[in-house]
Amino acid sequence: MSAPAAPGPRLVELGRFLEIQNLGLNVPFALAFLLVAARGLPGAVPFALVVVAFVAARNAGHAFNRWTDRTLDAANPRTAGRALPAGRLSPAFALGATVASSAVLLVAAALLNRLALELAPVALALVLGYSYSKRWSTWSTVYLGLVEAITPAAAFVAIAAHLPPAAWLAVLAILAWGTAFETVHSLGDLDSDRALGLRSIPVRLGRWASAVVVAVLHAAALVLLAAFGAAERLGLPYDLALAAIAALVALSDLALLRGRAETASSFRRHFLYAGLFLFGVAAALFLPPL
Repeated sequence: MSAPAAPGPRLVELGRFLEIQNLGLNVPFALAFLLVAARGLPGAVPFALVVVAFVAARNAGHAFNRWTDRTLDAANPRTAGRALPAGRLSPAFALGATVASSAVLLVAAALLNRLALELAPVALALVLGYSYSKRWSTWSTVYLGLVEAITPAAAFVAIAAHLPPAAWLAVLAILAWGTAFETVHSLGDLDSDRALGLRSIPVRLGRWASAVVVAVLHAAALVLLAAFGAAERLGLPYDLALAAIAALVALSDLALLRGRAETASSFRRHFLYAGLFLFGVAAALFLPPL
């Protein structure tokens, strides 16, 4: 009889199951919009509740996606080694993690304000619904972009208990940005998605046309973020950070259009862009005016 796994390896396995290593992809965006909504540092309690709600929603989505995709993951060489298809974790564990994370999200939302609680089930339905969208819709990457667009809306609802007009600019920007990121990411699964009969923008349009879509979405997102910064009067530090992001994105999109970009590096680039965005917002809010 084999000995049970040590606590350390179990925690590592759990972290991989929830993809904790990719938590930083959207956390900088979440923190940036939280700072803007509060016009500075929010109180310790709402800040902690927002972070808990954000992580709980993300974990619920990842756990449910692992459960729904366990047979598809087993057939995809890139994902066959994941915990569920490899048998290191059970489907029941994945569902339990989904339920527990969903409960944490609802409790955190209730402690924030009434509007946050009323909208939390809507956000949860969107987060969980993505797992089935790729089975019936070509536009699953757009759906996931919509899920990511919850981030700025949630930040403003949590802090201000309403959605000002500028927040809608941020929502549309992250919808475009998230769709672009997920389209690039799905390019890495193009061959396996075709073999498994899954749908996506790259499957429908092909590599080059998908790269064009990504470039257009990035341009739209940057224009909307610039409008958001103007509406919130974030000023020069924010504009400079956004210009740096635009330059890096242009280089990346040009490489993608030429077929020279590695989709595997999209996570590292996304983390860099998000970090620059947070830096620009923080500089705009906390540095003395130039």
